[in-house]
Amino acid sequence: MKVLALETSTEYCSVALWQDGIVLEHCERVGQKHSELLMPMLDAVLREAGCGIQDMDGIAYGSGPGSFTGVRIACGVTQGLAFGASLPVAGICTLLALAEASGQQRVIAALDARMGEIYCAVYEKRGNVWSTVCEPCLCKPEDAPVVPGTGWFGVGSGFAEFGTVLHSRYSVQLSGVNTAAVPQAAAIASLGAAQFSVGRGMDAAAALPFYLRDKVALKTAEREQLAAEKLLLSQ
Repeated sequence: MKVLALETSTEYCSVALWQDGIVLEHCERVGQKHSELLMPMLDAVLREAGCGIQDMDGIAYGSGPGSFTGVRIACGVTQGLAFGASLPVAGICTLLALAEASGQQRVIAALDARMGEIYCAVYEKRGNVWSTVCEPCLCKPEDAPVVPGTGWFGVGSGFAEFGTVLHSRYSVQLSGVNTAAVPQAAAIASLGAAQFSVGRGMDAAAALPFYLRDKVALKTAEREQLAAEKLLLSQ
């Protein structure tokens, strides 16, 4: 089986090709240049693997949550490629991709959602299958989902931006943290391959973004209030 994967939900842009368990990935921090660099990266991966789009069994993409523009780029490119090659698609939650790449069994995945909030979900791996302990949500870091027991591993930019609050929230429940982790196409590809292998691919028209927030900007008063709250938390 061959699966192409795209991930553009953060400042990183990555493309991966999963072929019978072997993953080839190109990943680069591009800021806001995903639309310029995604297709050249995709072409480079396919050339390196000696494959074409028509050789794929499916296309997986990071469906969000994340940057509104970034997520839409992945969805749009996935739709175009899948329509053109008559391929199924698989939308993979970026928080689940963080968990998959962590190498851990119990994961609290948190991405900085700006505006003083985080995108957060909690997963536990049993055998080779992830189960969702807490569904993806948008929340203040101090309201992050409650988890049972200990041995949880924190991943993502949410722990970088709100580390003090989240460490207080989870206290001794955390066994470790990786604040630098970002969703990447290699994990998207592996999770997508698992879906395609059991016939869970979708029609290209279903390649839609997964949003948790409708509002994307704060008013001036809200920004001032958020700054004041951050100052109080740091004292």
